[in-house]
Amino acid sequence: PCRRAVQRLLPATMSSPVPADPLWPRVAKLFLLLLQLCAPRASPQPQRCPAACICTSDLLSCSRQMLLRVPQALPPTTTTLDLSHNALTQLRDRWLAALPHLEALHISHNQIRNLSPRAFHNASFLRHLDMSSNYLHAVETHYFEALVSLEELLLYNNRIVRVDENAFAKLSGLRKVYLSWNNLTTFPFHAVQRLGIYNLRTLDLSSNSLSSIPVDVLAALPENIGNGLYLHNNPIGCSCSLYLMLQRWNQQGFSSVKDFFEEHTCKVSDNAPRSLIKFLKHSHMFENCSAGAEVTDLSHLEAMVGQPILLTCNTSNTSLLHAATTYMWITPHHEPIKHPGNSNRSLEVYLNGSLRIAVARPWLSGVYVGLAMNSPYNFSRMCEFNLTVLYPKPAEETFSTGLTTLLGCIVSLVLVIIYLYLTPCRCLGCCKKPAPLSTPQECSAQSSILSTTPPATDGPNRKASANKHVVFLEPVRETQNGKIRLALGEDFPDPKHPKVLQLKSDSESISSVFSDTPIVS
Repeated sequence: PCRRAVQRLLPATMSSPVPADPLWPRVAKLFLLLLQLCAPRASPQPQRCPAACICTSDLLSCSRQMLLRVPQALPPTTTTLDLSHNALTQLRDRWLAALPHLEALHISHNQIRNLSPRAFHNASFLRHLDMSSNYLHAVETHYFEALVSLEELLLYNNRIVRVDENAFAKLSGLRKVYLSWNNLTTFPFHAVQRLGIYNLRTLDLSSNSLSSIPVDVLAALPENIGNGLYLHNNPIGCSCSLYLMLQRWNQQGFSSVKDFFEEHTCKVSDNAPRSLIKFLKHSHMFENCSAGAEVTDLSHLEAMVGQPILLTCNTSNTSLLHAATTYMWITPHHEPIKHPGNSNRSLEVYLNGSLRIAVARPWLSGVYVGLAMNSPYNFSRMCEFNLTVLYPKPAEETFSTGLTTLLGCIVSLVLVIIYLYLTPCRCLGCCKKPAPLSTPQECSAQSSILSTTPPATDGPNRKASANKHVVFLEPVRETQNGKIRLALGEDFPDPKHPKVLQLKSDSESISSVFSDTPIVS
């Protein structure tokens, strides 16, 4: 439609003479504007990778190309940029505006001496910056203040002699700072206290020229900073306070002392620069050093799960407290807690400095450090509590298991003795009375069943016994030498009686049947 309107108006204006009306210039400008709007727009050209670099999806590497300046056209999708091992001497202002997604920047091994105030503007997402092995002489306040998301800063192996007190003031997310192998003679440790309440975990000041450090300030630092504060290979003057502080850190297992135990040195005399000794390794020189009143003892406390706990510091020996003093506690998870407490009020800090744990839980075990703050940059350690949360012990049993077992054994033994030696009969004479003998007829019936030959008995009794079936047999009374011995009653006093002889033959036949020896016919 735009082109059609121009095509209709353009012939009419060209055929008609130029009017003298002063509105004609405005109409002409309108035509020119319509022509510009109707002109075809050029399609955006894809970003090309610089000739001296290697590009991937989100990584741009321009390392070891001897670049004197940063390339102009950089892909906007880059998240990691490597410009290390070049000959860069400066960085232009706002040069990172074309990289809105940049997270890691490596500019190590170059020749950068200083940074302009706007060198790192428009880099709010940068989290890792490596400027090691350059020619920096100082760390000014404006160098990195625009990097609000910075977490790791590598500045080792430069020529830094000074660090501004507010150089890291606006870097609330800073976790690791490496300043080793420089020429630092002093360092603003008060700024470290300010960073300590945030996320700082590593501060490497090793291999510098620090001749003195404020031991009282460092001793009051929270444990999360002391564990990552590296001070080895510095010519610090020897003192009992320095020795006691590092020994205390070593006993607590701080990595900064434990991993570099022999590298901690101190200078015996200022007049002799080379009078350095490994004072932690050769501790016999500091045997006379004793802990002063300012050294805080670690109190041990145990509590049961579910109980409320109140931690209170003894502030009688703290001379730095005044009316404007506020209090802060560092939890075992390195979380700073101030008045009134944390977000869910499971930990509360009272105005007098006491810490209340609403409900004791096992994951709340650890070391709690109480600090007094006289100013935003001045901390004073008050006390430490090593809290251990335990589960309640189960109720003790009424009877001991060993006693119950012994009692059962005694009762069983008594019952066995009663069973073996105490008969159930009250009259011993009755128990010894022999059982009555069976009649001859019954004996003959038994013998007739068990014998292989029929008994030689004639008469009607023989015929009657043949039709009888015996179901139960009366047990044999006595045995002797594996043979059945029949007891004779009073009716057969003569052993040679015919009936007796018959019974004897029957008993012998029975014994022969049940004998183990084979029978030979």
